[in-house]
This record gives sequence, structure tokens and C-alpha cells, in this order.
Amino acid sequence: MQLPMIAALVALGLAVPLPVAAQDIADRLNDYPTEARADYVFACMATNGQDRLTLSRCACSIDVIASILPYDDYVEAETVLMLQQGSGEQLSIFKTMTVATEAVARLRRAQAEAEILCF
Repeated sequence: MQLPMIAALVALGLAVPLPVAAQDIADRLNDYPTEARADYVFACMATNGQDRLTLSRCACSIDVIASILPYDDYVEAETVLMLQQGSGEQLSIFKTMTVATEAVARLRRAQAEAEILCF
């Protein structure tokens, strides 16, 4: 099949879709908004250094995390971490609540995997 014909089929939505499992993986890898990825990379570089090698490692790190943890779970864990930094009786529940600690644990495992693979 010629390239223009493939492009026409894609434009019409007639191209053969990816298998469901492959599509799920592709969707999961791309469900992190660019802004969230950039925030992660900026924070990672502030912690680990401001050079090209660190940029590559930090970008790799968020890609690995995105492949392991759906974006909604990432947001949940990041929110819990912010709430845990607060003080007061009302915020103390986020330090001991099972759901909150499990969300943070999943994020920490994904970060550990990313560190092994990227740094």
C-alpha cells in the first residue's frame, strides 16, 4: 500500500487500530500532561544538577514513573505528600490513613524503579 493511501485511511479512521493491550500501554504512557512532566523534570534537575546529562536522566525518570503509575495515582500521591508536610490535627490523618500511605508507597516504588533505570 502506498504512503498516501495509508495517510488517507488514517484520516478517515479506517486504519487498523493497535491491539487493546498495546493501546492501553500507549495511553498510559501518554496520560501525563506536558506541564506535569516538565514540573517533575525541573524539580529533579534542581535536586540533581543543572546539566544536559541530568536533564536526560530526569526525563527518563518521569517516563518510567508514567509507565508504572497512572496519572491519577501520581496526582493522588503528590497531593498526599503535600498534605503530609502541613501541620495541624486535621492534616495529621494523611500521615496515618492507609489509603494515603499506600498511594505514597506506590509512588515511592515507581521512583525507585526510575532511579535504578535512569540514574
